[in-house]
Amino acid sequence: MPPADRPDLASAWARVTALAERSGRDPADVLCPERLSRLCGVEPALIPQVVAGCAPEVPLCLRVHRRFLRLRATRRDKHGREWSLAAIAEDFHAPGASLGPLNAGTGLPRLGHAAGVQRFFGVYAGFLLADSQCAVEHALATTGAGASADLGHLSYLTGMSPQDIRLTLDGAPPRLLLKEQVRRRFEHLRRTRPRPDGQAHSLAAIAQSFCASGQSLTRLARGDGLPNLAAAAGIQRFYGVDGGFLLAEDTEALATALAGIEQELETAERSTENPMLAVLRAHDVRSIVTRAGRLSPAGWKSLADHLDDLLAREGQLTREGAGRVAVPDDRKAAEGGTP
Repeated sequence: MPPADRPDLASAWARVTALAERSGRDPADVLCPERLSRLCGVEPALIPQVVAGCAPEVPLCLRVHRRFLRLRATRRDKHGREWSLAAIAEDFHAPGASLGPLNAGTGLPRLGHAAGVQRFFGVYAGFLLADSQCAVEHALATTGAGASADLGHLSYLTGMSPQDIRLTLDGAPPRLLLKEQVRRRFEHLRRTRPRPDGQAHSLAAIAQSFCASGQSLTRLARGDGLPNLAAAAGIQRFYGVDGGFLLAEDTEALATALAGIEQELETAERSTENPMLAVLRAHDVRSIVTRAGRLSPAGWKSLADHLDDLLAREGQLTREGAGRVAVPDDRKAAEGGTP
């Protein structure tokens, strides 16, 4: 993305500082480098340099390697240990050895594997790909959320159709194979961000921007395959979109767009939670409670263990709370226990 098109990080930092003060929070806590680093994957010591615009940019392969190591270091399992490569890869039906080059810094993962790693750790879809400035921009945007916009504008920002946006807001996002999703998002970029003469950028022009041939994008344009990770990063840089534009699931893509609009409109003094996400969570909770009510005590224990795993990945699990399970009172009573 051309430097002139990048948002002013120093201004974003100042806005977040002001919003924190208005809400009675300490800006030093809200903008703690460790907290921002956890959100964006940029090393804490580099955060001030990135905001000042003087941080060195590292090659994609090294950047992705460092982000992956940071995910493993900061999002541990419920026992406080790093997740094994086998456990991470198993989540997206791949062998642990497939992540060996990524872990060692000797190669880039396949696009589908990168998406799987990000889903496993619950980070935004551009976490591994975004350059330092984009990553910090995203972290600053997540300090507040909540805005509304017309469906056409949201479609432009996310690459989703207005109909799919409505479904996502209702808590029922459409499910597409990653290959089809990436093809649609790429097609959307070419259609909605044309050359000055109104024509779509050629595959050759797009590929040339990251030192590849137009032929390398032919299969993507036809929907016959996925680009490699470097090509995906290059496409997103060429069009100046978020580092996770091609990879993000619809719910995440829409949440990112809403957060960006919120930042532009400076409405963070409203609720700090994205209302769309609140609605989705409310629907999910009702569904989970209904189904969980039919579980046996052993089922509740299994569910609690799984929740511990998820909380550990997000850094929200206290060691004291690990492994505890609360069986519902009616279950206890039915088995002769004390309510």
